[in-house]
Amino acid sequence: MKNFYNRVSNRNQRSSDGPVKSEIPFRLNFLFIIVALLFAALIGQLAYLQVMYGSQFKAEVNSTDTTIETTNVQRGMVYDSNGKVLVGNKAHQAISYTKGVNVLSTSMYDIANKLGRYLTVSTSSLTPRQSIDYYLTDTNRLKAVEKKLSGTKGMSTTQMYNKALSYLENDSSFKLTKTQKNAAAIFAKMSGAYALSTTYIKDSGVSSKEIAEIGEHLSEMPGVQVGTSWSRNYPNGSSIKSIIGTVSSEKTGLPSDKVNELLAQGYSRNDSVGQSYLEQEYESVLRGTKAEKQVEVAGNNTVTKEVKKYGGSKGDNLQLTINSSFQKKLQTLVHSAESGAGGVSTGTYAIVMNPNTGGIIGMAGVDRNPSTGKITTNALGAMNSDIVMGSVVKGAMVSGALMDGVITPYNNTLTDKPITVGGVKKASWFNANGGADMAVNASTALEVSSNSYMMQLAMKEAKFNYVSGAALTMGTSIFAKERGYFNQFGLGVSTGIDLPGESTGLRGSSSKAHIGNALDLSFGNYDAYTVLQVAQYMSTIANGGTRIAPHVVGSIRGTKSDGSLGAVKNSVTPKVLNRIDMTAAQKKLVTEGLYDVVHGSNTYKTGDELSSISPEISAKTGTAQTYYKGSETVTLSLASYAPSTHPQVVVALAMPNLGVNAEDNNMKLAKQIYSAYWKTVQSTSTIK
Repeated sequence: MKNFYNRVSNRNQRSSDGPVKSEIPFRLNFLFIIVALLFAALIGQLAYLQVMYGSQFKAEVNSTDTTIETTNVQRGMVYDSNGKVLVGNKAHQAISYTKGVNVLSTSMYDIANKLGRYLTVSTSSLTPRQSIDYYLTDTNRLKAVEKKLSGTKGMSTTQMYNKALSYLENDSSFKLTKTQKNAAAIFAKMSGAYALSTTYIKDSGVSSKEIAEIGEHLSEMPGVQVGTSWSRNYPNGSSIKSIIGTVSSEKTGLPSDKVNELLAQGYSRNDSVGQSYLEQEYESVLRGTKAEKQVEVAGNNTVTKEVKKYGGSKGDNLQLTINSSFQKKLQTLVHSAESGAGGVSTGTYAIVMNPNTGGIIGMAGVDRNPSTGKITTNALGAMNSDIVMGSVVKGAMVSGALMDGVITPYNNTLTDKPITVGGVKKASWFNANGGADMAVNASTALEVSSNSYMMQLAMKEAKFNYVSGAALTMGTSIFAKERGYFNQFGLGVSTGIDLPGESTGLRGSSSKAHIGNALDLSFGNYDAYTVLQVAQYMSTIANGGTRIAPHVVGSIRGTKSDGSLGAVKNSVTPKVLNRIDMTAAQKKLVTEGLYDVVHGSNTYKTGDELSSISPEISAKTGTAQTYYKGSETVTLSLASYAPSTHPQVVVALAMPNLGVNAEDNNMKLAKQIYSAYWKTVQSTSTIK
């Protein structure tokens, strides 16, 4: 009782001292302060994120909710100089599939099986792995295979699947039925598509029955569409294909060596793309612009809205400088000339071009297998076959000597005589033993194709004092000097043509041990050149000294509403590579010599066979002593232009490795080419 009394007494005593303060308001205030601070921190963090990362988050939201779906368009076409279609697009009824967002494999499996009931596709490219993936997409089959596996305890789903794959890969009894293979091939194409990208399931050969049945059941197969695909066709013959190049198919897709580069440019893996030559060189022009559709996707991955952003644009067209009618005739003439060559002849090649613009009017060629006699078309051999041309290059040699100053327009007479150095004798074709020694000037040296004159020019350029029978002690720098002048005309360097893959020729050794070959180089019997280089060299002389890059594309043009060739968007202007630093008098000396090759009065002129051509031409013939697999052969060449005054066309050709007794084959072919040109391309009445 006492303790109880004391507690009561004490409590009463505290009450009498005054009111007791409550602790609750303080605690609430403290809590409010903490909450306020947390809100302030939260607001600060939100403000920080909005300012610093707002645009990034907005972009992520947009990319998640809004996606661009693209579809392919027609590739641009290729026309000849007169507007004839060389390369067109053939339309095919096609079945395509547009993959949705986050579509499950099981859904595509069901669609593939349904589509397979109405559509038959090729299964030739179906791989064992694709067959197994199709088979195991059926969950019941997957479970059945997993039951046969051992040691799977604790494995993840992926590990189990990989083990099931391995099991079927080693199961010799595993085999799909014909129906399953068809569906598996369809499933493989569907699986290879990206989300909202379109792939062809069958891009050609779709029957009317397949179209009808698929159309009737489209609602059962989401993403499947009946549409159109295109493939290249060649209305004027496929011989032009070697110049135009090829396009990859939907089946082959993007080239493996450029896949990453092309994907970065907006291509899909199964897109068609130019693989070679013009198709590759002008890919950005021909490809067109894909159609774009903005697709809005809801949170459940269903498409809620589709908005057409851009209808797509067919690729622009190329109009070539090539005349297709003449091209056909030129190819026929070249093939015929090679057919009659026989022996160990390895081919015939020709280029016809405009010397004032660089436009190629015709490019033809054939290869021949001497062992079998089989002839194959190879128009590009005119730009990538390296040939020792012979005397055809002598116009460049004389021009170089004039520029070097070792001869002048008024002091250029030398004696044609055999050249003997270090016990080796080299001579002109008409003066092998010195019985026809005679004085010749620069023009006459071209007319009669004097080897002796060219060798003497080389020794003068090397500042070598020739003494018959003495050692040839010229410095090796003579190789660079001769080639330097040749290069200015396009011999031994890139011509700049708008086609990939041209050869720049082959150079022989420039070592001291080969110093004697510097004399061979002077008359065209050492380095190898292409027919295209020879055409550029002669064009440079014909147009007065301007080296112009040859080209096969004349303009880039659009398409009219009716699908025909449209307006010019861009014209190819002549591309000047360099100009020859020669005086008018020096140039005249060379052109007079080329004219005299055909029309001169010297007994030994080499181009008399060409004198009947009208309008008259100027030319340089070439004969090189060559070898093919140990057999002695001869290579005939020709570089020419017409008319001799105001030249408008250049013809260059080469016929390597003919029999040693071959004569005039080059000039006979040239006559036929000029005849075809004036009949097909240009009327002589237009000559100024």
